[in-house]
Amino acid sequence: MSKVTEIFERNRKSGESTLIGYFPAGFPTFEESLEACVAMCEAGVDILELGVPYSDPVMDGPVIQEATEVALSNGFRLVRIFELVSAISKRVATPILVMTYWNPVLQYGVRKFAEDLKKSGGVGLITPDLIVDEASTWLEVSDELDLDRVFLATPSSAQNRVDRTAEVSKGFVYAVSTMGITGAREDLDRKAREVVSKVRTASGSQNVAVGIGISTADQVHEVNSYADGAIVGSVFVRAYASGGITELKRVTKELSGK
Repeated sequence: MSKVTEIFERNRKSGESTLIGYFPAGFPTFEESLEACVAMCEAGVDILELGVPYSDPVMDGPVIQEATEVALSNGFRLVRIFELVSAISKRVATPILVMTYWNPVLQYGVRKFAEDLKKSGGVGLITPDLIVDEASTWLEVSDELDLDRVFLATPSSAQNRVDRTAEVSKGFVYAVSTMGITGAREDLDRKAREVVSKVRTASGSQNVAVGIGISTADQVHEVNSYADGAIVGSVFVRAYASGGITELKRVTKELSGK
C-alpha cells in the first residue's frame, strides 16, 4: 500500500477529511518554496502536490500561472524539482506527489525522471495532460518503481474512459470539479459529484479526490462527504503571496480543520 493510499485509509477510519495541497516549486524562489511547502505540511496538509513550473500551463488559472512565471523568471529549472522534493522529505513525513505536464517528463526522459523522483523521496506523479491511452511507458516504469500515478477524470469523460482511468490510477483519481482552468470559485460545480459517481461506478475501491475550484473550509468538508479528499491550490498560492508563511499557515489550518 502506498503512502498516499495509507493517508486515505487512515482518515476514513478516523472520520477526518483529507486535504491535498498544491504549491508551485520555486515560487518565488527555491528556498522560499521549500519553507512554504514545509509550513503547509506542518499546518495540516495530508498530501503535498508540488507543481513543476511550466511555460505553457494550459490548465492553470491566473494565480498559479503568475506564480510559475515568477519561479521561472527567478531561475527555477526542472532538474531542481528532485532537490526540492528531497529537501522537503527530510523535514516532514507528508507524501509528495509531483504535478507536471507531460512534455517536461518526455524531454527529461520518462525512466530517468521516475528514477530521480524515487531517489528524492517523491511518491508519484499527477499528470493533468496525459491520457491513459498514451501512457504505456509511464505505466510500465511506475509499476516497476512502485510509484503512484494520478490521472484525471473530467465532467466530459465517458464512462468507459473513466473505467480505464480508475483501473490504472494508483493513489487516487483526480476528479475535475468543472470544465476549465484552476482557480477558486465561490460555488463548486455540481458536476463534481457526477465525476466522483463515475469513478465509484468504475471501481468501488479506488480513491477519488476532487480538485479545481475549492476555496473554503466548508467546501473541503463538503467534498470529503462524498469523495475521499479535496485538492486545493490557488488559495494557498494567494495566501502566501499576500501574507507570507504566517498567512499560509493560517489558511492551511483553517482548511484542514486541524
